[in-house]
Amino acid sequence: MSKEMLNALDALETEKGIAKEIVIDALEAALVSAYKRNYGQAQNVEVEFDMKKGNIHVYAVKEVVDVVFDSRLEVSIQDAMEVNAAYEVGDHIRFEVTPKDFGRIAAQTAKQVIMQRVREAERSIIYNEFVAYESDIMQGIVERQDNRYIYVNLGKIEAVLSKQEQIPNEVYKPHDRIKVYVTKVENTSKGPQIFVSRSHPDLLKRLFEQEVPEIYDGTVEIVSIAREAGDRAKVAVMSREENIDPVGTCVGPKGQRVQAIVNELKGENMDIVEYNEDPAVYIANALNPAQVVSVTFNEAAGSCVVVVPDYQLSLAIGKRGQNARLAAKLTGFKIDIKSESDMKALELAKEEAGLEEAADYAEAVEAVDQDMEAVDVEEVIENIEDLDGIEEISELDSEVEENILNPEDAESMIELGEERAGHEE
Repeated sequence: MSKEMLNALDALETEKGIAKEIVIDALEAALVSAYKRNYGQAQNVEVEFDMKKGNIHVYAVKEVVDVVFDSRLEVSIQDAMEVNAAYEVGDHIRFEVTPKDFGRIAAQTAKQVIMQRVREAERSIIYNEFVAYESDIMQGIVERQDNRYIYVNLGKIEAVLSKQEQIPNEVYKPHDRIKVYVTKVENTSKGPQIFVSRSHPDLLKRLFEQEVPEIYDGTVEIVSIAREAGDRAKVAVMSREENIDPVGTCVGPKGQRVQAIVNELKGENMDIVEYNEDPAVYIANALNPAQVVSVTFNEAAGSCVVVVPDYQLSLAIGKRGQNARLAAKLTGFKIDIKSESDMKALELAKEEAGLEEAADYAEAVEAVDQDMEAVDVEEVIENIEDLDGIEEISELDSEVEENILNPEDAESMIELGEERAGHEE
C-alpha cells in the first residue's frame, strides 16, 4: 500500500492543490479513531505515517510508574529500564502495537479521508472562484424549479433564484439561457451557496457595461438607476468627454445597444436620460418624455414642484404614477407635479392674498382652516360676556348661537370691543 498511498498523495497535491501534510494529519487522526473502533482503545494511541516509505505505524504511549494499575496506560520502572536504563518515573515510552491486519483498516480509512479532503478542496476551489463574481453578472442555464427557487446552472455549481429576485410575469423554462446578477456567495457546511437576481438594479448596470464599451472603459458613466423590474427603468448617464453624447452612445446605432438589453429583460421599457449638475435640468430630463415648464425647489424639505403643460400632466405622472415615481428615485427629490392651469390658480390666489409666494398663501389658508375648526363658540361668547357694561354685546348672544358667528355679527362685536377699549383709556 505504501507506493499507492504516496502516489495518491502526490496526485492530490498536483491536481487538486491539496498539500500532503494536510491529508496526512487528517489521516493520522482518522486512524486513531479507527483503531479505537476496532480494538477498543485509543486513550494513549498515536499513529505515525512514514513520509518516505508510506508505511503506517501505531504506537501505545505508556507512562513509567512504580506500581502498575493499568497495563494499557502504564509500564513499571523495571520494564522501562530494560528498554533503556535512562528512563525514570514519569517518563513516557512509545511501544509499537501495529496490528497485523491494520493495513486493510488503514487503506479503507485513508480512502475515506482522501475523498473527504477532495470534496472539501473542491468546495473551497468553487467558493474562491465564484466569490470573485459577487456583484457581477453571469450567464446560466435554467435547470429546474420548486416552490421556493429556480435553479440556474452556472457551470460548476447551481445558483438559486428566489421569487423576490425574479422579474414579475417572466416565465423560466428548463434549458433557457439567462443572465443573472450574483448578489451573494456563501460558504456553507454543504458547500458554496450562490444567490442570484434578475430584478436587481445593478443587473441593468452590468448589462450596459457589456453592451456599451464606453461605459465599460469609463468614458460614459452611469450615475443612477431607478427600476421597476419587468416594466420600466430609468438610467441617468453622463459623459466625461464633451464631444461624446452619453444618451446616444447608450442607445447605439438604430437603437441596437439598448434593444439588446430590452430583449434580455423580456421587453422592459428603458428611458436613458442625461445627468446634469443643475438639479432643475436633471429633474426635467428625468421626467422624459414629458416636457417641463419650470421647477421650483423647497431645499429644506428636499422636494420640488414641477410645472408641465396641461395636456402633458398625465404623461408626466405616468401610468399609476410610475413616471413620477421613477424620476423621484432617480434624482433623489420628492417631486410634486402640477399643470400650468393649477399653478395659474395659485398665482392668482397669491396676488389676491398679497403674499409673496403661492406656497405661503396655501399655508395661510390651511392655518386659518385649522384655527376655525378649533374655535369653541360657547367659549367665545363667555369671553365676550366677561366685558362688564357692554349690553350691546350681550344682546347678540342669541344671534351668535343661532348663526354661529356670521361675518356681520363678528364685525359688530369687534367694533363694540374697540369702542369699549377707547372709553377705558
